[in-house]
Amino acid sequence: MSNELIINSTQKGCRIALLKNKSLIEFHQDEDSNQFTVGDIYLGTVKKVVQGLNAAFIDIGYEKDAFLHYLDLGPRFTSLQEFCKRVTNKKSNFSKLEKFKLKPEIDKHGKITSVLSKNQQVLVQVVKEPISTKGPRLSCELSIAGRYMVLVPFSNTVNVSKKITSAAERKRLMRLVSSIKPDNFGVIIRTVAENKDVRELDSDLRNLISIWENGVQQLKKSRPRDKVIGEMSKASALLRDLLNESFDNIFIDDKEIFNEVKSYIKKIAPDKEKIVKLYNGKAKIFENYGIEKQIKSAFGQSVSLKGGGYLIIEHTEALHVIDVNSGNKSNREEGQEATALSVNIQAAKEIARQLRLRDMGGIIVVDFIDMKRAENKKLIYKTIKEEMDGDRSKHTVLPLSRFGLMQITRQRVRPEMNIATKEVCPTCHGTGKISASILTSDTIERTIDHLLNQQNEKDITVVIHPYVYAYFTKGTLSRRLKWFLRYFKWVKLIQDSSLAITDYKFVNKVGEEIQVAEI
Repeated sequence: MSNELIINSTQKGCRIALLKNKSLIEFHQDEDSNQFTVGDIYLGTVKKVVQGLNAAFIDIGYEKDAFLHYLDLGPRFTSLQEFCKRVTNKKSNFSKLEKFKLKPEIDKHGKITSVLSKNQQVLVQVVKEPISTKGPRLSCELSIAGRYMVLVPFSNTVNVSKKITSAAERKRLMRLVSSIKPDNFGVIIRTVAENKDVRELDSDLRNLISIWENGVQQLKKSRPRDKVIGEMSKASALLRDLLNESFDNIFIDDKEIFNEVKSYIKKIAPDKEKIVKLYNGKAKIFENYGIEKQIKSAFGQSVSLKGGGYLIIEHTEALHVIDVNSGNKSNREEGQEATALSVNIQAAKEIARQLRLRDMGGIIVVDFIDMKRAENKKLIYKTIKEEMDGDRSKHTVLPLSRFGLMQITRQRVRPEMNIATKEVCPTCHGTGKISASILTSDTIERTIDHLLNQQNEKDITVVIHPYVYAYFTKGTLSRRLKWFLRYFKWVKLIQDSSLAITDYKFVNKVGEEIQVAEI
């Protein structure tokens, strides 16, 4: 199994594709304008306290106030408020959490009105990004994620990931981390910390404490709506959570992002620094690795399966519905049950990939092809459970019902990835009419004659659609060769699939486009 991360720089930020055995399994768009990322910590202001919801609406700078429920305040909310009050007090130099005496925990069955009031300032963390018409979801149980552990201020507990099953290893990690962590900081030990030595764990812990201390210094001069601690870039966050021995390559087409990622890898995993590579190919990076095509084929309403079946994916306000269809697969198997099982297994694998790829959350209902045998239904359930094991979002999968329906819930913390796969025709612009394409070649040849004979251009390049390129270059005595025999000048042709079949560009020897009136 090989994992590759491909990062493409764009004008708005960057696009990130995670490939598993050359197949696209995660796609992210990290835009510079995208604020309120999961993990960001803000200084907010209470705008409204709603007793009926036992919640408050907090202003952190988004167009809609963010939502904070009483249960998300955390047991140490009074400690957080007292600490922030001391830090922001102009007359105080207090900033060390280790020297702070924790306050008693709040009542977990209490009321929001007893701890929050209008215009009160509160330190909050984004746990769910703005989705649809809703603002961000907030929490006051702050945490800072690192490579091997998660730092939890205002706590003293040490917890170990349930995925570390060895009792001896769990005890070792608990003992190590408990001995190196400062007071008033809790720690959650992540799965990747298994078998790591104390030097690596200590380095990660020190880095997290440094981030917290820098945030405290920022808090001293912060105003309401200011970001106090920001989550790292999406590329670095992905590497922090996913980087392991199976990663083969990280290709990046931008020097600045390359340097950022390389320095981050050097800090968290020096032995992996060599897998970070700067891409300098002529073709666009997503085109070169076949990602652009995979994106367009994976995000449509209809998704094809390898065996001949297909999925129909519909989105509603309440839930997502996926219908499994056999397509032309129905004529290939011995019987109806065998056909249904074969298509359903392929569908289960693709559905697990689609949920992760599109970052679909909430309730998902899948209508599999009906099967009669109980063992076949169990196999479908087992298949989708195994395929979703690598999904980092919390999820629950229920067995098939009597009607052949499967219910899945998946945690939603950010808007679903949605990419338009239908385009307005670039040639006719949706009118359904174009100028006769057969005349395009004649127009290009007349323009070449004008540029070489009338304007005496030395070196010209023509950028054209691949079909037109083939028309000019195929054959022993191609039309391009005839131009050379006529003008004694070689015309360079470049294919560009982004152009419409009737579009073309002329470029001079210094790379500037030649503006030519229609001839």
